Amino acid sequence: MEKINQHQAVVAGHICLDITPNFIPGNASNLADILRPGRLTNVSGVALSTGGAVSNTGIALSILGIDTKLMGKIGNDYFGEGILRLVRERNLHDGMTIADGAQTSYTVVIVPPGTDRIFLHDPGANDTFTAEDINYELTGRSRLFHFGYPTLMRAIFMDGCRELIEIYRRVKEQGVTTSLDMSLPDPTAEAGKVDWDAALKKVLPYVDVFVPSLEEILYMVDREEYNRIVAIDGGKDFLNNYDLSSVHKLGDKLLSYGAKVVLIKCGDKGCYLRTSDAGTIKSMGAAAPDNPGDWADRELFEEIFKVPKVVSGTGAGDTCIAGFLAGLLRNFDAGQSLKLACAVGAECVQDYGALGGIKPLEVTYQKVRDGWDKVPTALKTPHWTYDNTARVWIGMNDKTRR
Repeated sequence: MEKINQHQAVVAGHICLDITPNFIPGNASNLADILRPGRLTNVSGVALSTGGAVSNTGIALSILGIDTKLMGKIGNDYFGEGILRLVRERNLHDGMTIADGAQTSYTVVIVPPGTDRIFLHDPGANDTFTAEDINYELTGRSRLFHFGYPTLMRAIFMDGCRELIEIYRRVKEQGVTTSLDMSLPDPTAEAGKVDWDAALKKVLPYVDVFVPSLEEILYMVDREEYNRIVAIDGGKDFLNNYDLSSVHKLGDKLLSYGAKVVLIKCGDKGCYLRTSDAGTIKSMGAAAPDNPGDWADRELFEEIFKVPKVVSGTGAGDTCIAGFLAGLLRNFDAGQSLKLACAVGAECVQDYGALGGIKPLEVTYQKVRDGWDKVPTALKTPHWTYDNTARVWIGMNDKTRR
């Protein structure tokens, strides 16, 4: 029976205000010119938007047609007012915490012509977010709870991620399906010194859907391999220097840690999916699929979809997650949800902002049905075989190959 006033999803975690000056082409030939001491560089306007996992994944879910509420922490200041105004416009604000005396997190995004993005970030109120900042009355009326970027929230990751573990324990007790996203820790900062492997072993038994990127999860559970790849060229070509055919080993490990569904985002190569058995899928909570067999014992790798031009990678991972979770909530099967994840990510990269390219779910998935072209990714046999009909790589752990 559906709960009274039930929401489909709550998205909690890191949120900030992104401030992006618009550079005038020709005003500065390179970054060194722009940052030269004493120089004044004219810009033309500024883009103000919400940023972070709460905004990117939460608002994307809303655009995809999922009834969603956001749960982030901001200060009672000008930047906080800006964030609140932006989320109120979409009626997503019910779970936001406004803390007197706290400073709202912000990021200055510098995107000079011909140069990759540079971020100047102040974590602000995100650093003081704890388990007590979760509105459990609201989560209890939801089917799915998603938390993003604990690595950027000091109180959440301190003491072996004690607060993160407490959040997931309490939400799972409510019978809600849970999802968790990460971000890459700064190796030189406090977050980089956390024993993430030990922390994940404690939190993942409470997590139904775990959705890290390849780089993030290697850093956390296989530091030796991560360091080996980074040493090749400083990490500049991380995905090409990693043998994607072996990503199934990470899937094995994360299922053994307690996750029920594992989605590993592999950037411009695609997405890897690994799922548990039918009994485990059935136990996932309020957003468990109606037919657990549609999700059980799958191992798939979906290539990315072709786009006319990649404008920006901002928010691609977060919106990819939104597509995957929307598929789960709309009762798509595992393979369809994986395709939707890659499709939403492809829509995202065609716009400068994280959300400008996102379209309603039906519009995006119709392109998949129509045979949207893909960018091939070669995986090695014998573990992987390509299904030309489904247009997806199938792993040896998939039920169709047993």
